[in-house]
Amino acid sequence: MVSPVLINGCADGAISPMDRGLAYGDGLFESIRFVGERAPLWQRHMQRLAEGCRRLQLPEPDTELLWREAYEVSRDFPQSVVRITLTRGVGERGYAPPSAPSPTRMVAAFAPPPVDEDGYLFGVHARVCELRLARQPRLAGIKHLNRLEQVLARAEWADPSIAEGLLCDEEGSVISATMANIFAVIGGALCTPALDCCGIAGVARAEVLAQFPQTRIEAISLDALRQANEIFFSSSVRGIMPVKSLDNCAYAPGEITRVLQQHWRELGFVQAALSMEQVG
Repeated sequence: MVSPVLINGCADGAISPMDRGLAYGDGLFESIRFVGERAPLWQRHMQRLAEGCRRLQLPEPDTELLWREAYEVSRDFPQSVVRITLTRGVGERGYAPPSAPSPTRMVAAFAPPPVDEDGYLFGVHARVCELRLARQPRLAGIKHLNRLEQVLARAEWADPSIAEGLLCDEEGSVISATMANIFAVIGGALCTPALDCCGIAGVARAEVLAQFPQTRIEAISLDALRQANEIFFSSSVRGIMPVKSLDNCAYAPGEITRVLQQHWRELGFVQAALSMEQVG
């Protein structure tokens, strides 16, 4: 049985307690959905990882090595989620980064989340979180290891019927969900929040924008979102998930949501395929 975890390429590797990823969250990660031996959004993940390394001044990742290791840990799974974590590596105590970092690389495979067939077909319930995302343009868009805002936001509810929580920034503009990006049809136009000050620019979001290049990327208020005709979440792990309700506002899956669910099916993602068979 192939080990589902490799640390610096070793199945018996370990993370040092002096690793800066543990000490300071000094690093990046990607969660990549595999379907058998394929990862349909791999290139988008690698592009974001490279951008994150550039922003954090980390050495450029060896994407061919990452692919080989991702394949190795995932090959015993019919479907999987492969998490790639890169940190700045071991360093002395203190915030000053080492002048010549030796990054730590962890590649691990997990079973994918269970398919919520009703959610894909009819939509999920969501709520607005009380927590507000801090604005930090230098970190906006990349998937760095500091996820405490999302952890605290997710701790706000325990109701299993609520699938997601909506996050706004300090000025009250809609940014994302805790684990997904958000799109809405407002006034007949597909819109998604601008992420130049905070939030993660998801690879599924990039795929949606490639399919609908006319999408308006702009500040969206909660009031405007509540007036939307159609809302859906995008996630590279979960796909395209329609929103059925946001607090007391009700919605129904719309035409764009169904088109994108079909696109996800054509990419090979099973959860979308199950839903679209029921829709069709």
